[in-house]
Amino acid sequence: MRPNPLFASTNPNLVKELVREHPWATLVTSTGKGLAASHYPVLLDESDPGLTLLTHLGRPDEEILEIERGEVLVIVQGHHGYVSPGWYAPEESKVPSWNFSVAHLHGTPQFLGEEENFRVLTRLVDHFESRRDQPVYLDPEYAPMAKGTVGLRIPIDRFEVKRKLGQNKSDETRRNMIAALREEGPYRHVALAEEMEQELESG
Repeated sequence: MRPNPLFASTNPNLVKELVREHPWATLVTSTGKGLAASHYPVLLDESDPGLTLLTHLGRPDEEILEIERGEVLVIVQGHHGYVSPGWYAPEESKVPSWNFSVAHLHGTPQFLGEEENFRVLTRLVDHFESRRDQPVYLDPEYAPMAKGTVGLRIPIDRFEVKRKLGQNKSDETRRNMIAALREEGPYRHVALAEEMEQELESG
């Protein structure tokens, strides 16, 4: 990811919040046949004061990704959306852009045993079902299903975070963009507008 100090952060709490809000991740590995990628939900290991992810792979993805080779790149993407130059203040350069939040997390996976893997699967289901009016939780009788998956704990060794939310624009332009993203239309994105507004007010 191209570095830009204006949009970068070294705050692990931003990464944790990104994972909590956007738990669908891309896992990338370097295999004997080249790069490989797959997509899975991830959770934070909340018992670790550091930064550790919990996830699972459906078999045989662990073989396709060649997980045993070592480091994996986990990409977690937050809200993102097109930014039209029609929203800029008159003095701004009329170049369109894209605002987004993303984290690249690097770590070496550790394999989980069957019991711990099932506990992680249970947590994962609990995490999403708890938001429903009538949640359907994972019954212990389904523990054998864990054999069809490979559980992973991924302690994160290093990360890069990029949050491009209009910091390179004037306050007038940023407020115009926020208002435009809240309007009805093809590029409406209220959640991105709220994130941009929080960034503007915090600065």
